[in-house]
Amino acid sequence: MEYQHAKRLDHFTTGIFAAMDEKKAELMKTGRKVYNLSVGTPDFKPMPHIMKAVEEAVRDPDNYKYALRDSDEMLDALCAYYQKRYGVEIAPDEITGVHGTQEGMGHLGMAMCNPGDIVLLPDPGYPIYEAGSYLGGAEVYYYPLVREHDFLPVIEDIPEDVLRRTKYIVLSYPSNPVGAAAPKSMYLKMIEYARKYGFFIINDMAYSDIIFDGREGFSFLSLPGAKEVGVEFFSLSKSFNLTGFRLSYLIGNKSIIDALKLLRSQYDFGISYPAQKAAIAALTGPLGQVKVQCEEYRARRDALCGGLRRIGWDVFDSQGTMFVWLPVPSGYTSMSCIETLMDTCGIVGTPGTAFGPKGEGYIRFALVKTVDEMNEIVDVIAKNFPFNK
Repeated sequence: MEYQHAKRLDHFTTGIFAAMDEKKAELMKTGRKVYNLSVGTPDFKPMPHIMKAVEEAVRDPDNYKYALRDSDEMLDALCAYYQKRYGVEIAPDEITGVHGTQEGMGHLGMAMCNPGDIVLLPDPGYPIYEAGSYLGGAEVYYYPLVREHDFLPVIEDIPEDVLRRTKYIVLSYPSNPVGAAAPKSMYLKMIEYARKYGFFIINDMAYSDIIFDGREGFSFLSLPGAKEVGVEFFSLSKSFNLTGFRLSYLIGNKSIIDALKLLRSQYDFGISYPAQKAAIAALTGPLGQVKVQCEEYRARRDALCGGLRRIGWDVFDSQGTMFVWLPVPSGYTSMSCIETLMDTCGIVGTPGTAFGPKGEGYIRFALVKTVDEMNEIVDVIAKNFPFNK
């Protein structure tokens, strides 16, 4: 007997990402050299003191028990880190750990929304934002991120009747996929609008430590009134190369924190103790390597974007994140550009349409290859990619 899945799952498709994986596998079977720039998984290693903390933790039999709550030691470490890194004072009851921002964002709509609520989401934006809103029964209103406005939201363009029904807006800077950074003035304006119309701000802050050209990676919670109207997801995945440990935290407005805690208490036992020990080591240990990695990402960006401009591809520099957002050459769509890059160069990227309709005309590359490899990729494109289609 064949099982028919729940109707709510009809909303979800694997779509573009599945097609890219299938094509990549086909390329690799042919023996061709493949340059995979599609997945944002850091190629740097965790810092030795973090791995040592995990090693010690897994040797302790007591650390194999259920972790029913975030440990006091981990919460204190996070509070101290926020004070030192961002100048923000937070209390332990204004924090809840989640198994990665993707999981937290996926459940937040269920904790906050009722049918008829509206959530404001970026287009292009990370797909989990829409999935979490859908699961919470909310209606989605997309605000466009376009180059003409520096890929920043124009809140003034959103109709007032939409704002009055809005439960929350999702912001994320430095931004995946578009690579833009936002000034504090943008967030301050959002705080004003949130107060006026009674909605909340959800800030996804995965890339505050990967920001370029003298820009400041700051916490939204450092701004006046932020905690009154919002929360932010703070992740250890990209800064500390701990993606597989799924270490992220929702921090800020206590009423939102309590709502997500209540929901998660029904299905989860919390972050494992060895993973919590990794977080403590990361938050309390030396941070020099974080800055070194940021500089390496910048050098990779310069090699790739500068190299592409040199060979005639008119691209702009990413301002932050481990991604670059590239306008496709004339004559191509997002998908046809990616398919041609794969066929002619063995280069795998992500079409902009994977992140929403406004992604058409762009592709995303991840900065997960060394400077030398980025230079090699530019040479391969120069020799093989047909710009004049």
